Amino acid sequence: MKVLVSGAGGQLGTDLLAAFGRPGHHDVLGATRSEMDLAERSSVLAAVTGWRPELIVNAGAWTAVDACESDPDRAFRVNALGPRHLAEAAARVGAHLVHVSTDYVFDGTKDDPYTEWDPTAPASVYGRSKLAGEQEVLAGAPGAAVIRTAWVCGVHGANMVKTVLRLSAGGGPLRFVDDQHGCPTFTDDLAGMIYRLGVDRRPGLFHVTNQGPTTWFGFARDVVAAAGRDPGMIEPITTAELDPPRPAPRPRNSVLDNAALRLSGVPLLAEHHEPLERTVAALLA
Repeated sequence: MKVLVSGAGGQLGTDLLAAFGRPGHHDVLGATRSEMDLAERSSVLAAVTGWRPELIVNAGAWTAVDACESDPDRAFRVNALGPRHLAEAAARVGAHLVHVSTDYVFDGTKDDPYTEWDPTAPASVYGRSKLAGEQEVLAGAPGAAVIRTAWVCGVHGANMVKTVLRLSAGGGPLRFVDDQHGCPTFTDDLAGMIYRLGVDRRPGLFHVTNQGPTTWFGFARDVVAAAGRDPGMIEPITTAELDPPRPAPRPRNSVLDNAALRLSGVPLLAEHHEPLERTVAALLA
């Protein structure tokens, strides 16, 4: 099968290329922004109609959450119009489209984990632009899949695990918020599930995270402990105590119930401590 991965230069895109490009599997083309600019319709149509993939996985987005607040036009151009262009292109060549979205489509005020059928209510420009992208994909590419994920990290790119390892190497104290809850998701595991859902051509909304909710404070402590350092250097604060405060509001509760996978009988991703240990070991090797 011919597979096109957009956002191929990002941390998830790198692992998607590895998942689909394993010897004997699929013919995969990774497109970075320079090769396919999601914000430009002509660029997307040319890339897709030229390559004519059977599966398109969109891991491309503008994910600078705080920067999106001050430049909503750019956020919607990339995160909403980009998926529109991909949906149009996928329909032209008959490709199955898998689009990666985010927990930020929810405002985080619910006490329980969010299922795929909960109403959305994004509180930030980034969240609103990503929700618009979901809507464009589901309306423009019949049979497409939207995969919402959260707290993404891994060996490649910039992420919280790398930040904590870098900061903790100099000792503490280090302060992380303890009132934002979510499930860390590791890109190699996530890429494996996207591979499965994409090859199966499953349609609709799916929440995909590693299992086990925590807070940023709890996660930072686990990262430090996995590195063989003293987790006592990590101290809890509230979101209100962040100095300076973040421009974009963060959901208090980002825990996603992987209900569509669970109810479909698809095995869920591992509890997040397992891939955390693996990732830290790889980064420190």
